[in-house]
Amino acid sequence: MISKQIRQKFISFFIKKKHKQISGSSLISSDPTVLLTTAGVQQLKPYLVGKKNSERDFGIRRLISIQKCFRTSDIDEVGDKSHLTFFEMLGNFSIGDYFKEEVIEYAWEFLTKEMGIDEKRLWVTIFSGDDKIPHDDESCKIWQKFVSKDKINEFSRSENWWGPPGKTGPCGPCSEIHFDITGKPCKLGKKCIPNCKCGRFIELWNLVFTEYFMDEKGNLSPLPSKNIDTGMGLERLAWVSQKKSSVFETDLFEPIIKGIPGDSIKAKRIIADHLRGAVFLAADGITPSNIEEGYILRRVLRKTIDQAKTLNLSQGFLIKLMQIVIDTYKEFYPELKEKQDDILETIKNEEIKFSKALERGFRQIKIEIRKKISGREAFELYSTYGLSPKQLRNRGYEFDQKEFEKEMEKHQEISRAGAEKKFGGGAVEFGEMGKKLHTATHLLQQALRDVLGKHVKQMGSDINQERLRFDFSHPEKLAESQKKKVEEIVNEKIKEDLPVTMKEIPYERAIKSGALAFFKEKYPKIVKVYSIGNYSKEICAGPHVSHTGEIGRFKIKNEKSSSAGVRRIKATVE
Repeated sequence: MISKQIRQKFISFFIKKKHKQISGSSLISSDPTVLLTTAGVQQLKPYLVGKKNSERDFGIRRLISIQKCFRTSDIDEVGDKSHLTFFEMLGNFSIGDYFKEEVIEYAWEFLTKEMGIDEKRLWVTIFSGDDKIPHDDESCKIWQKFVSKDKINEFSRSENWWGPPGKTGPCGPCSEIHFDITGKPCKLGKKCIPNCKCGRFIELWNLVFTEYFMDEKGNLSPLPSKNIDTGMGLERLAWVSQKKSSVFETDLFEPIIKGIPGDSIKAKRIIADHLRGAVFLAADGITPSNIEEGYILRRVLRKTIDQAKTLNLSQGFLIKLMQIVIDTYKEFYPELKEKQDDILETIKNEEIKFSKALERGFRQIKIEIRKKISGREAFELYSTYGLSPKQLRNRGYEFDQKEFEKEMEKHQEISRAGAEKKFGGGAVEFGEMGKKLHTATHLLQQALRDVLGKHVKQMGSDINQERLRFDFSHPEKLAESQKKKVEEIVNEKIKEDLPVTMKEIPYERAIKSGALAFFKEKYPKIVKVYSIGNYSKEICAGPHVSHTGEIGRFKIKNEKSSSAGVRRIKATVE
């Protein structure tokens, strides 16, 4: 059964069970406590905690989605049979409707009847309980209708507790369905059960009983209703359904893998996985950078490029593979075809930039005859040229990892201090001109988002008495017409003499209200939110003018590249 058929079977089955399909969300998470979307339930958090009403918004409390997800937790495991960074999650949800009995019955029926999976090869796990939450007796009894007791295994929170997605939110015990790949125990014999490290089992489906809310201190309190949240990886289901020996042999990966020459199976798998992820990240407007989502894209791309070099693939070869990825997914994700040129341009630019950085970096290393370098030298090569510790070791260089980590920590402290200086209201030392320019950056950012798209994010800012400098995420040079339009919008808002107001509110409330925020890790619990009329809203320390009419005429002086995927505007006010 090819992946297209699996998707359709899942949708049809749950629609028959009176569910409604909702669209998956962007990989850019709406949850301020996480960078990327890692599960289908993330977009439903407000419904689970009772802040939104599912029946009012969707007309029903039973929902399903096919959600694109990106997780970095297993990035170093990619290359084996099952681990991925990007994957599609099939999920069914109940917002205060059905609970354990129905979800277990639905899952069993779908896998054994609809998908035809051998029920003798299915095992399950349940929550063993602890001092706060009791043993899951209810699930244990329900599962005994379908599987023998010896195939029901108990695990603690490390295995059978899910959530919350982020620092706080809905969570609860879960029951997982595992598939027995080999049918043979390892040397542990009867102790070879799901979660055994031997690779005999693969987790297929996680059924989460979302009953609790976890606060920042880890305290649990009951949610307004008992909910269901499930997640099943399409790639793993395809692996089992298509009777392959790994996810990389399914129809989702086969065209990509076939397009990669070379002998290293692991390198091919890493390239295939990371390229898929890069395509979808770029399609959602993320561009390579050194912070947040952009850093994740840069990291997977540079790992891909490094693996391509081990297979002696020529520069530009990855673009051909990207086209295969787009062609493989364009039917279900038509936006990939629509944004194809932007995606390919983003990847091409980063490949060129990194290839040049590698050449410079290794030229510097080769000056040294010795193979042993200091942790500080290793960090300099990392920070300047992007050569990771693993890349250096793969090429035979040795260094002190602890010294490297100390240098990394020192660098992060300096970066954080610099960010606080730039975003902490440094305009005060420049008097009125500083206030005008500072306020103008807020108008500029919103105008750029209006003209170029919501992927635009502030990547840096600097203000002196004469001009403002604003760095922002965008993959290509602005056309003259785009610069002119941005200028016109800013001057329009200045002419409207909009009031500039400030409120001090909790950070999470600020984010939910639509305020733009960057450098998330440095914000206190209570933040200042500056609003310019109904046009712009940002978390910022100030200071600003009281009305936009005080700014004067805004003029863009120049626009150029700052780094890969980041553009820089210098502008003045008169």
